Amino acid sequence: MADLEDTNPENVGGKYYVDSQCIDCDLCRETAPLNFQRSDDEGYSYVFKQPESEEEIEQCVEAMEGCPVEAIGDDGA
Repeated sequence: MADLEDTNPENVGGKYYVDSQCIDCDLCRETAPLNFQRSDDEGYSYVFKQPESEEEIEQCVEAMEGCPVEAIGDDGA
């Protein structure tokens, strides 16, 4: 389960985030490319843009549910 206290520093503020458990599997970036990016220097993903449409929300939820290490969180905001 993702930990809001352990988020990657590049995450933009908002409902969704990626924490330090990320293993850089690329699933979130493939599933929701408009919202997740890779930190090339650190080798993990982060949320660079919070979803702005129903389609983007659905993609973020799909990425969160599919994350193999549960590194994507939803703070409920």
